[in-house]
This record gives sequence, structure tokens and C-alpha cells, in this order.
Amino acid sequence: MRTNYCLLFYGIFLLILLSGCKDASSSDVSLPERNLSKDFKSYWFNGEAEITSYKLDQSRYGESREGTAVLIFVTEEFLPEAQVKANAKTEKTIPILKLNATKKFNTGIYPYSIMQSTFYPLEGKSHALKVSASIQEWCGHVYIQLNNREKFEITSHSYFEGEADKEFELPKTYLENEVWTQLRINPDLLPTGDINMIPSLESLRMGHLETQPYKALAEFYQDGEWSVYKITYPELKRNLKIYYSNIAPFKIEKWQEETKVNGKLYTTTATKMKDLKSDYWNKKSNNDLHLRKELNLY
Repeated sequence: MRTNYCLLFYGIFLLILLSGCKDASSSDVSLPERNLSKDFKSYWFNGEAEITSYKLDQSRYGESREGTAVLIFVTEEFLPEAQVKANAKTEKTIPILKLNATKKFNTGIYPYSIMQSTFYPLEGKSHALKVSASIQEWCGHVYIQLNNREKFEITSHSYFEGEADKEFELPKTYLENEVWTQLRINPDLLPTGDINMIPSLESLRMGHLETQPYKALAEFYQDGEWSVYKITYPELKRNLKIYYSNIAPFKIEKWQEETKVNGKLYTTTATKMKDLKSDYWNKKSNNDLHLRKELNLY
């Protein structure tokens, strides 16, 4: 009887010990507390979005493709329960910084159109509340969405065999998609060192990779007048470098993505052309087409 009690005690002790030793890849990770500066509020809470156009050299199918990329940052009110943009500010809404990131380029005869959306709370220390990505080209289109609830809830649709319709959950961890919005608020709060991070939804879909956290190294360095935030994924043989201004509002000047496939390095680069502040949702007349020319978007 004494032996049975000892075995029972040992089993309970082992269970408690194991439950307290979570692997970093499966544990929830939260971000530091965010506090908005006066400079941030004066720049972002003026009823306008920031629109920046970039000259895009996109690597696809082993060749470089010319195109354009656009980053649209704007503050909005967000309904955290429904996880959608709110029509008006109420006691149920919270302020967010939204990023719509688009790319357009051609591969031979047919075009690609890519869009990623990130909804990032401006206060507190939550991860992005919602991230989505869609890719359209003449062979078909794919869509993936992440909702931040008790866990990360993932919904994915694709026309590729083996990728059709999926729903699953992941533990909360760093998101590459949210790096861009956190950088615009305060780059000093970005994670550094050895971390686990879910790569951008675009890169996962374009590379037909499993949606999951991957081991990564995040670091800062200075390149001339620009600060650089670099993320390296050893397993994926991929890295992302974001070049940005050292002072608020920390404008993004360019970015570069490098991926090695079968020993060969492929590089995608986006270099800033123009930027402007605008309430673009009110600029839908033919008389507003000149704004596209200002952005070098024809």
C-alpha cells in the first residue's frame, strides 16, 4: 500500500512538473505594453491615411518581375468581438492601426495581385487582432485569415490540391505581419533575439508552406541613415529586412526579402517612390486620378 501511495505521489509531481515546462514553440507570447506618444497622435489621428508607393522587384518562378507595392496605414475604430472595422466609435470599439499592403506584378502573360491586411490594437499589449491575405492570378486564388481569440484561429482556402479548405488553431506567438504596424508605433518594442514567429501569410501561401511558428532570429542594425529590422528564418532559408527612418513616424523606406532555394539566392526588393497623406476613401472621382500619378501608380 505504501508503494502505491509513493507511485501516486510521484505521478502527480511529474504531471505538475511537466505542465509547468512548456516548449517555447507552443507557449503564448504577449507583446510589451504600448503607450502612444503625442507625436503619434498628432500624425495619425487627423482623419487621413498614409499611402506610400514602392518600386517592386519581385522574385517569382526564378526570375525578377517588375511591379508596384503600396502600403496604406490608417487608424480606425474596431469591434474586437466581431473583429471587423466599426462604422462609428462606441463604447464597444477600440482604436487600431490598420495596414493594407498590396503588390501587383506580372509573370509572363498573366498578372499577380496580392493583398495583406493587419488590424493592430494601438494600446495594451495584444497581438494583432486579425490578419488576412489573398492572392489572385489567372490559375486561381487563395485566401487565409487569422483571428486572435483565445488562440489564433486560422481559416484557409486554396485551389491547390492538398490545400483546399482548412480550419485549425495555433498558440499565440509573434507574427511577422504585425511587425510592420508595431514598427510604426514604436520600433523599440519589437522582439529581438531567438524567437518563434509565424512568417507573413503571403510568404506562407506563395511558398506553399505549413502555417505554423518557425524559429527566427530578430535583430536591429544601422545601414547608413536608415535603421534596419531583420528577421532570419534558418529552417526556411529566408530573411526579411525592413529599412526605416530613425525618427517618428518611422516611415518605411524600403524592404528586402531573400530566400535560398536549392542553393540559389532569390531577392525581392521594394524601394520607396512617393508618399502622401489623404482621406483616400473620399477620393473616388475621375478628378482624383491625378493622385495616382503623384504616387507613380499608372
